[in-house]
Amino acid sequence: MSDLDVVIIGAGVVGTSIARELSRYKLRIALLEKEIEPAFGVSKSNSGIIHPGTQNPSTSLKGKLCVLGNKLTRSISKELGLDFKEVGELIVVFDEADVPKLLEIKEEAEKLGVPGLRIVDRQWLAANEPNLSSDVLAALYAPTAGIISPYRLVYALAENAVMNGVKIFTDHTVLSIRPLKSGFEIQTQNDKFKSKYVVNCAGLFADEISRMIGIDDFAIKPRKGQEFLLDKKKEHMANHLLFPLPGRDSKGVLIIKTSDGNPMIGPTAEEVENKDDLSTTSKGLHTVLENVKKMMPSIEGSDIIAYFAGLRPAAGSDFIIRHEDKVPGFINVAGIQSPGLTAAPAIAMMVKELLQSSGLKLRKKLFFKKHLRGVPSSDKDIVCRCETVSAGQIRDAIKRGARTLDGIKFRTRCQAGRCHGGFCTARAIKILSEETGLPLQQITKRGKGSEVIKDERA
Repeated sequence: MSDLDVVIIGAGVVGTSIARELSRYKLRIALLEKEIEPAFGVSKSNSGIIHPGTQNPSTSLKGKLCVLGNKLTRSISKELGLDFKEVGELIVVFDEADVPKLLEIKEEAEKLGVPGLRIVDRQWLAANEPNLSSDVLAALYAPTAGIISPYRLVYALAENAVMNGVKIFTDHTVLSIRPLKSGFEIQTQNDKFKSKYVVNCAGLFADEISRMIGIDDFAIKPRKGQEFLLDKKKEHMANHLLFPLPGRDSKGVLIIKTSDGNPMIGPTAEEVENKDDLSTTSKGLHTVLENVKKMMPSIEGSDIIAYFAGLRPAAGSDFIIRHEDKVPGFINVAGIQSPGLTAAPAIAMMVKELLQSSGLKLRKKLFFKKHLRGVPSSDKDIVCRCETVSAGQIRDAIKRGARTLDGIKFRTRCQAGRCHGGFCTARAIKILSEETGLPLQQITKRGKGSEVIKDERA
């Protein structure tokens, strides 16, 4: 595909946010993703927290983009019909000696413009967070923290970008990038693209993409976080997002409300070498349970219904977002770990400005389609009993782009209940086969190598 204005590499929350923002303009845009569906990289393991901006230095890019992104997420959610909920966060302390640290965090966040911050005492906590340990003495309350489904956010951004002319190419691993006299030639395993500008949002692999054009001054060091999903019956055990005092490299082990109802606990923060290491361990489980029970003693291991791990693309203490002057037209967007989900719409605006300042002409379209059509309500043909997902909702998810069982799960929550798909997976496979025309043996959980049925007789 030739004569493009912009190629974006990576269809996670940052790449799809950039694609949607640029689709407001008269541009030819392609979004390349190595996985079979968007959101299958770093974004699939995101906890869905929309941070208020309390845990990053006021001078940092992370902090500034987080606060702006928190505001932008509200309007984007309304436009795309998403389930953003403002639930607030509490950073808790167990010792009077730690209250000054809360005051320091509050002061730094107020420099960024985070609104409504206040220190709350034991009496307030007892009234507003009754299941919290009585050992918690005080907390910093940030009312603008929220939750959203990270998967549905990515899919909505991608779908809306496509409505406005963006072409998305999944299963397109970038193999090489060659600078031309004017622009770049991008080779994938399936096709060749020519574009005036390239935006690198490749997550864990952003350093490898950057090295393809000779920029090698940063490295992505994966930081694994193990998280544990609790039964939906625990939905109301906490009223806020609950944080301990942050550490040097992590916000700590949290109690997380989610937009789907199931609380989560975690994550761990482990430096790993392998960018594919998504293993969970008994040690990780012990660490998480030990920490969250200090905040909320009623949490038990028996409440856990699913384990998973994600890798954060760490590359130093701050985001790397810059136009590479040594390679004109190439923009790196790397090291986007927490609060990357929150900051994504603000990152998109920053990238737009970098492209414009480096020579890209931005002419607004007369009509920009900023709304998505609604998801159909559930019909009587229920496939997933745990989450009450109907056949009609599954078929609609497939029409919207789901090509795998995980794609269906992330869009509808079919297979996401306590039975782990024990009752609904077979039916979901059948519907996916009917809608896509793929043989049953070619239906996968998350792409090549994860086929579910090895033999038609199985």
